Amino acid sequence: MASQLFEVTCPCCKATLKIDPATEAIISHKEAVKPPTISDFAKAVADLKGESARREEAFQKSFQAEKKQADVLSKKFDELLKQAKSDPNDKPVRDFDLD
Repeated sequence: MASQLFEVTCPCCKATLKIDPATEAIISHKEAVKPPTISDFAKAVADLKGESARREEAFQKSFQAEKKQADVLSKKFDELLKQAKSDPNDKPVRDFDLD
C-alpha cells in the first residue's frame, strides 16, 4: 500500500517538512527563504552615521536636565528652610517623642 506524504509547515521557522505517515518519519526538509537583513547597504551606513548624532543629542538633553536638577533641588531646599525658620514651633512628631 503506497502512502502519501503530507507537508507540514513549522510555525517557528516556517520550514516545510514532508512526513511519511506509515513510518512517522520526516522524509524531506526545506528551509524557508529568509529575507536579507540589510536590503540597502548605503541606507544602512547612513542610518549608522545618523545614530551617533542621535546619541549625542540624547546625552546633551540628559546633561542639561542633570544641571537643572541641582538648581531645582537647591531652590526647594532654600524654600523649605525658609518655612522651617519662619515657624520653628511646628516640628514634626517623631515616634520617640510619643513615649
